Amino acid sequence: MTIKALTFDTGGTILDWHRGISGAFAAAGAARGLKADWAAVTNEYRRRSLKGIVNAEYPAYNFDDVHRAKLDEVITEFKLDALTAADRDAIWRTWHVLDAWPGFAAAAVRLRRRYVVASFTLLTTSLVVDVSKRNGIDWDAIISCEMIGVYKTRPEAYRTTAKWLQLEPAEILMVACHNFDLDGARACDFQTAFVRRPDEWGPGGPPDPNPNPACTIVVDDFAQLADKLGA
Repeated sequence: MTIKALTFDTGGTILDWHRGISGAFAAAGAARGLKADWAAVTNEYRRRSLKGIVNAEYPAYNFDDVHRAKLDEVITEFKLDALTAADRDAIWRTWHVLDAWPGFAAAAVRLRRRYVVASFTLLTTSLVVDVSKRNGIDWDAIISCEMIGVYKTRPEAYRTTAKWLQLEPAEILMVACHNFDLDGARACDFQTAFVRRPDEWGPGGPPDPNPNPACTIVVDDFAQLADKLGA
């Protein structure tokens, strides 16, 4: 079936969260005379945050709330208690000013000429609005799981997105650098595109760098995706 829309995971696929958050930790730590493996701190923070939101169903919190709660947990575990309330607030707010990976904004312009291009994300609506403005990204739609009330990878999240776009699931290409998201989409009859993102988790590399062979498309970057889709 013909692809009519692309839905993009946004947190890791579009945003360079590791560099931004590890930099915020390092800056706050330096101000308090703290030394730590900031890459490890950041990755543990990310792991806990994802665990706290993936598959949630009608939670009384959103991803911003999870980011704030898990930040305190990680600070305690790594014995970084010298970080003040202001330091913690600065690290937390960094999520809203992250840089996008190079090339996405330009590729999105190309793709939107031919397809509906939407952010379909675990992140809060507010966060996606903020980082999109910062990085010059124009979407046709932002669909946050916060709006749906059910979070990926629950089937209802994907089915509701297709319903809101008024498309059959097979007419939508889910784009992500994470197999768990693409596997969830494929189980709901979406087509899937894996974008390799080797630097997402910093020097150690991502936990699942190899795409599931069932993916419709595998690319190294967004320009290559636009090329493959004739945009």
